[in-house]
Amino acid sequence: MNPNYQTLTPAFSVAPQLQPADMQALADAGFKSVIINRPDGEGGPEQPLSDDVLRAARAAGLQARYQPVVSGAITAADVAEFASLLQELPAPVLAFCRSGTRCTNLFMAAREHGLDQTQG
Repeated sequence: MNPNYQTLTPAFSVAPQLQPADMQALADAGFKSVIINRPDGEGGPEQPLSDDVLRAARAAGLQARYQPVVSGAITAADVAEFASLLQELPAPVLAFCRSGTRCTNLFMAAREHGLDQTQG
């Protein structure tokens, strides 16, 4: 597996939907943490459950968190929680959703509001 991701800063990248089988490749690529921003069931039965991805991420040695955010309805609370996760989790962090756009928007909003204190 070679997951497709986009690096936004040296400490943060985004990706479209990932599978449990992708987690070891992320760890091998040097990532330390994963954030899942896609709510379970959003993509129908083909979408892997967050619990399965979290289990695989932890088995690969990654820190992992599930923060479901509804596409097109990002709230200030979502941004604050995302920024808190960026503070808490070891970098580099990879966040994923359906396409990566939601995670990018969360990251940019956290930076815009001065909530992201990570370097990079």
